[in-house]
Amino acid sequence: MSERPAPQRRRVGVLGGAFDPPHRAHRALAEAALAQLDLDALHIVPTGQAWHKARPLTDAAHRLAMCQRAFGDLPGVVLDARELRRTGPSYTVDTLTELRAEHPAAELLLLLGVDQWAALPTWKRWRDVLALATVVVAQRPGCVAPGPPGACALSLELPPLPVSSTAVRAAVAAGADEAALRALVPVAVARYIVEHGLYRLPSPTDP
Repeated sequence: MSERPAPQRRRVGVLGGAFDPPHRAHRALAEAALAQLDLDALHIVPTGQAWHKARPLTDAAHRLAMCQRAFGDLPGVVLDARELRRTGPSYTVDTLTELRAEHPAAELLLLLGVDQWAALPTWKRWRDVLALATVVVAQRPGCVAPGPPGACALSLELPPLPVSSTAVRAAVAAGADEAALRALVPVAVARYIVEHGLYRLPSPTDP
């Protein structure tokens, strides 16, 4: 009697960020992770109180709603609002600790950009981050992203996409309409930004 094959270990991806707003590069990263990493689930985790950002973030309800519009149609995506509910600064190590308790037998894969990977030693308990999850660095094909000495990471191939949340906010402040924003963010996110008046500069007539 042949033995049954061992069940495959679940793979749970974690993509965090301010998502203020989520843009087309964020969407492409999520799509690439789902396509290349054989994930059973991909948690999209909007940052609560960002310890590393000087500026205040847009209201959590808006950022969560934009994430729903940016990622909600992707199979396997879980919109994870735990950091928005958490009091005090948001730290990745706390989120990974909670996910490890919830999925004790799963492999956690933490998706990072090249800049985040290089800056990992500045994170709270960064060595625990490496112990809790396998880091996956999104980078251009053929590139090698330098990280902390002795630390290893998987690679996720992603073509360069010259867009950032900072650029999106600047475009809105400069008067970009919904049609122009669609080149930078998913269509539903562009519509949400315009409908809710996000990121525009205050008018002299505003109260």
